[in-house]
Amino acid sequence: MDKKILSTGAILGIIAIILGAFGAHALKKVLSIEQLSTFETGVRYQMYHALFLLFLGLMTQIPQRTKKIIFLLVLIGVILFSGSIYLLATNDLTSFNFKIIGFVTPIGGLLLILAWCGLLLNIMNKKSQK
Repeated sequence: MDKKILSTGAILGIIAIILGAFGAHALKKVLSIEQLSTFETGVRYQMYHALFLLFLGLMTQIPQRTKKIIFLLVLIGVILFSGSIYLLATNDLTSFNFKIIGFVTPIGGLLLILAWCGLLLNIMNKKSQK
């Protein structure tokens, strides 16, 4: 499981860098400042959670079952949160109206928050056992 978590973290990091560069260069010419800022928010949160997964994969004191739950919360959360932000920020560039999927952004955000809470609870439970 740790290899899967670390690999996913690395892949999300690579994609975040690619999308960040794409936004800074290609999209800068076609998006408004507000849309570009929104796109950058998606990139930033994706990178934060790529680093989170790397940290999680290297932690030895967290049980594998807990890691798997946190991993799934982060992965689905990033897809829903950052993914929907990318689509919403670039909505004007397509004929499809991505605003109808805007409701998934807060769901993704909630999953990311739950992942952090899962880590916190696990750390707090470990400390109370000592």
